[in-house]
Amino acid sequence: MLALRLTRGAHPAVQLRRLLVATASAGTGFLLLCALGHALGHPGTPSASALRLAWCAAPMAATVYFAVAVARSDPGTRPRPGLSAVGLGPARLMAVSAATTALSCALGSLFALLVFLLLRGDLTGVPFGGAATDSLAVDRPLPLPAALTLLALVPLSASAAVAVALRPREPVTGAPRSARAYGRFGAGRRPARPETFGAYGRFGKHLGTARGRRATAVPQEQAQAQAQRQDGVPDASGAVTDLPETVPGTPETAVGALPAAVRPALSGLPWGITVLAVGLAVEVFASRTGADGAPADRPGALVGLALTAAGLALAGPGLTHLCGLLLQTARPGALRLLAGRILMTEAVRIGRPLGVVCAVLSAACTMVSLNEPEGPSVGPLTALGVLLVAGCTTATLLTAAVEAKHARADTTAALLRLGAPVTTLRKAAALRAGALLALFGPLTLLVAELSAWTLAR
Repeated sequence: MLALRLTRGAHPAVQLRRLLVATASAGTGFLLLCALGHALGHPGTPSASALRLAWCAAPMAATVYFAVAVARSDPGTRPRPGLSAVGLGPARLMAVSAATTALSCALGSLFALLVFLLLRGDLTGVPFGGAATDSLAVDRPLPLPAALTLLALVPLSASAAVAVALRPREPVTGAPRSARAYGRFGAGRRPARPETFGAYGRFGKHLGTARGRRATAVPQEQAQAQAQRQDGVPDASGAVTDLPETVPGTPETAVGALPAAVRPALSGLPWGITVLAVGLAVEVFASRTGADGAPADRPGALVGLALTAAGLALAGPGLTHLCGLLLQTARPGALRLLAGRILMTEAVRIGRPLGVVCAVLSAACTMVSLNEPEGPSVGPLTALGVLLVAGCTTATLLTAAVEAKHARADTTAALLRLGAPVTTLRKAAALRAGALLALFGPLTLLVAELSAWTLAR
């Protein structure tokens, strides 16, 4: 009931995004029902029906990804002060988001079932006579439990993904604990330098432990005096020393330490390159083992394209961060500094959807180049699947861009208060878009050419 009330009272832009989620769910559900109809109409070719069902995984994954992006950008289900007092804590809001997503996807699935029954002629008595009648199984009864099971895949997967993405996380307080190092004979200490074999048996080596214990009193007194000086308490001479700029041993003074926002963006770059290389290798293996059939009819080609898309999605944040870093090289001005800093800050939020869009475009270019001699034979169901995947990924990227714009609203307002002209902010946005296009455009074409070359061998 609470999910229904929040759905009715949401902003029109939020309602539009939920309507798009329902539309994507309807399209994916219709493709699943068509795969079921093909299996009913062709009982002698189960492998072809299974391959059609496997190709439906791409639209379903795109729909679930778009549903998660819409749920994350919903302002009505974000934790706010005072909601926990009335029983709307983070866990309850997460459940509301999952229920709202399941409701939107269920409405789309029911609409897909209605259209499928209408085309079969079960409601009007007159079946549809078009190019897609081969997947409708007009002359066979439709098993309702199987249809409902397939239609339940999208709502269940989307709600589970939203629950995992928006689950409440405990805040990490304090510095991370370092791993405890054990010295000789289990002593809880960290040796200053590695000791060679037999170092303990040398003459006078074991006397250093007692000497170190006697010498701990002086460093303790020095540490107490330093703590008093940090608090502004005068020392024995009566002089108050200034505070130190940095405290040795903190993560900020460690050599090579990266900020917390940089690590998630760069950590996925090597994994993305590795998964991308594995996907290309799988495509080579698929081209060698199934050279008689078309690339779309090989299960290995589907696995290779999926791995390639996953590699680009993993490498997207790291590439976006590097793009922002390159904008700030070679004596940058204020415009390039602003554009580069924003790209580095929003690398995780923008980079992953951008990598997914590049993966979809590269897969489309690969299929077009493979069917180039005789021309691409695109049926209505294939066109619907391509439209669903491209539309969901593009809508996810636009949703992430809007979310990033709302996230930096305070920074933009502060720049405007300081006197920054609006044209500078627009030029910075155009510079960011141009830099991303200059990096991801050739990368998409390169991956598409490599995939087409490996599948055509």
